[in-house]
Amino acid sequence: MNIIKMMTVLLLTVFSSNVLAYGSSSSSKKACKKPKFTEFTPPHLEVVAAQSKFSFKTSMFTNPDSIKVSVKKQPVEVSVDKVNNAYQVSGTLPASLKGTYARVEINAKGTNNCKGSDGWLLNIEE
Repeated sequence: MNIIKMMTVLLLTVFSSNVLAYGSSSSSKKACKKPKFTEFTPPHLEVVAAQSKFSFKTSMFTNPDSIKVSVKKQPVEVSVDKVNNAYQVSGTLPASLKGTYARVEINAKGTNNCKGSDGWLLNIEE
């Protein structure tokens, strides 16, 4: 009797794993390509003056119209230029920020609406 129960459990296990193999696959969904941000200038934790210029690059998967940059929660106007297979983004730190650390916060959407974010910290001197 124990052999019959064991065989039943084994058959049910094999059958259920085969059924699960036919579930939805990730290849049927569009892959989410988030924007990637690189080449932060000035570099992380650099000491800079107020109203210093900053820049970074973002991948071609980025929708350039969706790029939003803020420094210490203050929106910053940026210019976006296409350079080879990337976008060069540049802006200026707000004049009101002096004697503080401030994070340059980047938010953008990819061409397929996947959201990406990044940033880096700067030390703004008096």
